[in-house]
Amino acid sequence: MKSIVKLLLGAVIITAASCSGNGKGGATDTDSTTSLNSNSTDAAMDSNKKELKAKDSTAVKADYEYAVKAANGGMLEVELGKLAQNKAISPQVMKFANMMVADHAKANTELKAIAASKFITLPAILSNDKQKDYDDFSKMKREDFDKAYIEYMVKDHKADIEEFKKEAKDGKDAELKAFAGKHVPILQHHLQMAEQAATTVKNKK
Repeated sequence: MKSIVKLLLGAVIITAASCSGNGKGGATDTDSTTSLNSNSTDAAMDSNKKELKAKDSTAVKADYEYAVKAANGGMLEVELGKLAQNKAISPQVMKFANMMVADHAKANTELKAIAASKFITLPAILSNDKQKDYDDFSKMKREDFDKAYIEYMVKDHKADIEEFKKEAKDGKDAELKAFAGKHVPILQHHLQMAEQAATTVKNKK
């Protein structure tokens, strides 16, 4: 009788061990934990993607577009200024060109630093329309250059001032908004100097 009881007890212990050890129960616990961790990671990644997508497509989209346009215009100001340094005849136009190269090169560097911190890709070369403008000026004779260049600068700075004012007023990105506000008076000074140079060139016989 004792032998039979021991035999039965042994069978029960083996069965219990096999259920708890090899276990589908153990494997199921592990699988559940892995699945939970995986789902949590995916959810976090999805959340980040949605947040970034929403940010880029709504709140600061206009700011980023402003930055790209400002960079494109700034590059043209520098390149035309350098061209004017070689082609201009009027001392006042030459002085204005020197100011364009110095001020806009500085502003472009500042804008690039802001853009880099926000992962905004700025243009590395002029857009097609800006490149065409540059090419047109590069083909001009020196005697025709001063008047055409300074009139273009007057028109261009009037447009720039409006764009910078709009960003300074309505911008959602604090740094780009501050950048625009800082440069409005600088652009206004450029416009004033361009208008004075235009008057000088116009009155010159």
